[in-house]
Amino acid sequence: MKKASKLLSLGIAFILLFALSACGKSDSKALSTKEITVGVTGGPHQQIMEQVAKLAKKDGLTIKLKVFNDYNTPNTALDQGELDANSYQTLPFLKGQIKDKNYKITDVFKTVAFPMGVYSKKIKSLNELKKGDSIAVPNDPANELRALQLFEAAGVIKLKEGVTQNATKKDVVENKLNLDIKELNAESLPAQLNEVTAAAINTNFAMGADLTINKDAIFHEKIKDNPYPNYFVVRTENKNDKVVKQIKKYYYSDTIKKYIAKEFGGSVVPAW
Repeated sequence: MKKASKLLSLGIAFILLFALSACGKSDSKALSTKEITVGVTGGPHQQIMEQVAKLAKKDGLTIKLKVFNDYNTPNTALDQGELDANSYQTLPFLKGQIKDKNYKITDVFKTVAFPMGVYSKKIKSLNELKKGDSIAVPNDPANELRALQLFEAAGVIKLKEGVTQNATKKDVVENKLNLDIKELNAESLPAQLNEVTAAAINTNFAMGADLTINKDAIFHEKIKDNPYPNYFVVRTENKNDKVVKQIKKYYYSDTIKKYIAKEFGGSVVPAW
C-alpha cells in the first residue's frame, strides 16, 4: 500500500509538473518584442519593410528579413515556425492558401496595394490585339482570377458569372479573338513578354524588370482604393501580440507613407 501510495504521489507530481510546463510553453509562444523575423518577397515589400525595421530599431526592436522569390514558400515557412510573420500577399491569395493547406495563419493589418498592370513589347493598346494573339496570366489561385478580371475589364474576354478565386482560363465564356491564354508562373511573366502579345503582371515582379504602372502598363487596375491590398500576416495564435501592434504603428507612420510615395511613384500605394 505504501508503495502504491508513493507511486500515486509521484504520478500526481509528474502531472502537475507537466501542466506547469505546458502553461509556461503556452506563454512562450508570444512573439518577442526584441527580435522578430519577417518574410517578404524581393522588391517593394522588402524595401518598405527595411524602412520599417529602421524605425523599429530606434525603439530596440530588431526586424530581421528573409527574402523569398515566390508566393508559396513564405506561408509554409510561417506556418511551420521558420518565420514570425510575413508581408507580401493579398487576402484572396491568403484565404486560398489557408483553405487548401490548412495553415493556422491570419491577416492582422493592411500594408500596401500593387495595382496589377498589363504590359507588352508588341502593342501599345489592348485594342490592337488580333485574332490568335497570345496573352499571359499568373497561374496561381487568386492572382489568375485577378488577371483574368483585368482583361475582362478591358473588354478582351468575358468570364462566367460567379467565378471564384480558383478560376482559370476554363472559366472564360467569351473570347471573340480566340486569344491563346497562357497560364505561367507569376515571377516568370516579365521574361515572357517577348513570347506573348501581352501579359498581366503583378507589380512587384514588373518593377523587378524595370516596368512601372504609370510609364509602361498599357492597361491597369485603379490605383486609388485598389481592391487588392496586401496584408501583414502572422500565425493565428500571435494575432494579438504586442509586437504586431508595434510594427503596425511603424508601418502606418508618416515616414513610411512619404517613403512609398517618393520611391514608387504610384506603382505601390498605401492601403490604409
